[in-house]
Amino acid sequence: MISLDHHHMMSAVEFVDYFPSMIARLGEEGFIGELCNGFVLLMDVEKGLITFESLKRNCVVLGLHDMGDDELVWMLMEGDLDGDGALSQMEFYILMFRLSPGLMDGSKQLWKENFDHPPHHQVHVGGFQ
Repeated sequence: MISLDHHHMMSAVEFVDYFPSMIARLGEEGFIGELCNGFVLLMDVEKGLITFESLKRNCVVLGLHDMGDDELVWMLMEGDLDGDGALSQMEFYILMFRLSPGLMDGSKQLWKENFDHPPHHQVHVGGFQ
């Protein structure tokens, strides 16, 4: 069993946020396509999930060959929402968005622009206001 110190891992695993610039360059659909490609690259083909073994095997392709087992386990734990020890495609997407401050800031701004103020017009339905 691998022992983890959450605070140590938070400082040990660095994530450079290229996602906002990728979206600007690829567009939203292109970016989602790249996320899909990333998931497929890292997943265990037989299970359809990113497992510790598949992450360890494929992280070299991403230039992460110097990551230790404890860092890989931490990454899985951060994204594993259902507690099965692996990442589904949706868990992977959620983790990627959570790790991107630029995407989170953009989402917050979009929310403020669309939902944090009263509507500029009233909708009339069946004679009621």
